[in-house]
Amino acid sequence: MEIIGRRNEKKRLAALKDSGKPEFVAVYGRRRVGKTYLIREFFENEFAFYVTGMEDVGLKEQLQSFASSLMRHGAGDIGELKDWFSAFERLRELLEDKIKSKSNKKRLVVFIDEMPWLDKRRSNFIHAFEHFWNSWGSGQPRLLLIACGSATTWIKNKLLENYGGLYNRVTAQIELKQFSLAECEEYFEFRGMPMSRFEILESFMIFGGIPHYMSLMDTTLSFKQNTDLLCFGKAADLQSEFNKLFASLFRSQDPYVEVVDTLNGKLAGMTFTELTSSTSLGAGSLKRILDDLTNSGFVNRYRSYGKKAKGTVYKLVDSFTLFYLRFMRDTWDRDAVFWQTYSQKGSYFSWRGYAFENVCLAHYDQIKGGLGISGINTSHSAWRSEEYDPGVQIDLIIDRDDRIIDLCEMKCTEAQYSIDIDAEQTLRNKRVAFMSETETRKTVRIVLITPFGVKNGKYSGIADSEVTLDDLFRAY
Repeated sequence: MEIIGRRNEKKRLAALKDSGKPEFVAVYGRRRVGKTYLIREFFENEFAFYVTGMEDVGLKEQLQSFASSLMRHGAGDIGELKDWFSAFERLRELLEDKIKSKSNKKRLVVFIDEMPWLDKRRSNFIHAFEHFWNSWGSGQPRLLLIACGSATTWIKNKLLENYGGLYNRVTAQIELKQFSLAECEEYFEFRGMPMSRFEILESFMIFGGIPHYMSLMDTTLSFKQNTDLLCFGKAADLQSEFNKLFASLFRSQDPYVEVVDTLNGKLAGMTFTELTSSTSLGAGSLKRILDDLTNSGFVNRYRSYGKKAKGTVYKLVDSFTLFYLRFMRDTWDRDAVFWQTYSQKGSYFSWRGYAFENVCLAHYDQIKGGLGISGINTSHSAWRSEEYDPGVQIDLIIDRDDRIIDLCEMKCTEAQYSIDIDAEQTLRNKRVAFMSETETRKTVRIVLITPFGVKNGKYSGIADSEVTLDDLFRAY
């Protein structure tokens, strides 16, 4: 199979494969994003050892699976493994035999998939793994060890930010994110699904560029028909996906769902203080849950312009989660053609406007490219007026090192966006409010991000620059 997109990740893996030194690589990202597929296809399933952790089983079953993998890769009959220390000792023996073999001098790739699931409570997994790497693996120039997992918080806490025996041991990390719009287009073309760029944009609003969801689409159906097939009706493939996601990532999912539900009620985002008063969680638990949700890609942190940590805004950004909570939860009795019908209603266009904002925020580099400022250092933030006009909010502010601030307004229309007198006044008020309240001395510009650009007219001059769908489809 061909690996679609992932240009930077493939380059990184190729460099690690040819580095000529021991490598310990952590690969992580949201479930269903294609981590296992990328590793298996890139290395063509040629592993010196490969094992995957199992969800919801005990230590005994995990060790049995590890033993079976050892035997499949040439360890012979090793009997029952009593603990993780003996398991990694047998792995060391297997790899030493391969190193001694004169017939094979290739890179020894060890792939431990879903590593977080192997680490059961009081199992001593991480200590045994730490001993394996520090006492032996880190001294083997031919060894490339890949630790992979969807439980991103575990990967970060136990591997990347470990201050014990694994401190600073990871030699490289790859965070695999959703497909960009350009990669979605490449994928649909590869599968022979003729879709316009606007349809691909809509698919991203629902499925968030997650390869697994896209792979479930029927190439003989339209995009809207596929949405109904996967999301609505009695046998919809993704009807239980939300619960599976949270159950697989978090041991106790109820408080996580509570936070997600709360953020879903405030699509513009909430501060930590607002979340504390709106949930049943204490500050300590809430901070941990927000960290977990952020690490797993469900929530993004946005700095409020001109403020430090206390002004941080937390926003629910996972497209499928947002779609599920609004349209799929508790709707098992919806018609099997619900989406084909709903997408003609006015409320659909309201949802699409907000969903488009999330797509734009996920394509920050493309927006910079469309503005011609890829080579300029920038920071991005959001802003809500607290004094001038409490109703004024700007979801994307680009603060540039060339002393220019771009206030980005995102509008999703199926034709050129026409600015009338009311829209022109709204944009003007936002700029005035921002400049007055922040007292900035930088040049403040208004940028319109819309699929097909701004229609030239009496009030179009309020937009200093524009970014279009073609810009968002650029590959980076």
